[in-house]
Amino acid sequence: MPHSARPHKARTGRPRSAETDRAILDATRAALVDLGWGKLSMGDVAARAKVAKTTLYRRWANKNELVVDAVAVLFDELELPDSGCLQADIKDVALQFGALLERPETKTALMAVVAESTTDAALRERIRAAIVDRQMRLVILGRERAQARGELPPDAPGPEGARAAADAVGLIFDVIAGAIVHRTLVSAEPVDDAWAHRLATVLLLGLTGLG
Repeated sequence: MPHSARPHKARTGRPRSAETDRAILDATRAALVDLGWGKLSMGDVAARAKVAKTTLYRRWANKNELVVDAVAVLFDELELPDSGCLQADIKDVALQFGALLERPETKTALMAVVAESTTDAALRERIRAAIVDRQMRLVILGRERAQARGELPPDAPGPEGARAAADAVGLIFDVIAGAIVHRTLVSAEPVDDAWAHRLATVLLLGLTGLG
């Protein structure tokens, strides 16, 4: 029988519940704040979320995966405004990101997974896929809007242009995320309106040459 003609096998079991997922991820972040990475266990999360431990393991293979996803959903809250000005858009995202990192559950969870990832290559890859790659969308969208408004030059055609665009997106993300993470988590300084404005100004000056 050709592959396309094979009968579809019906899914068995209950579909995943978004409400249960939210309860588990909320419980994970709360447990991290209370217990820290070392003492956190899947059993503790299950108890806090009021679900069976098997429910967790059907969704996440281990604590590392669970904690990364618990952090990732927080970063999905970030939104890129459409103010009509690239500098204002950068400033707004910086303020959102800074406020997010000020939340105890975000700060604790992010620092825990980053520290653990220094000796765990698989965890680093999961962080990249679940957080970094997903949030690149903000840079891609902001850059496209700025090009449409004429604030940034268009990408060069062909494969070389595509590679240069991808490099530019990665560098922009690294500069914004790196500066904000360092200020909030290392220097313990606030990402306030004045600082976010200066960051946007410096980045915009660099972008005019980078494209």
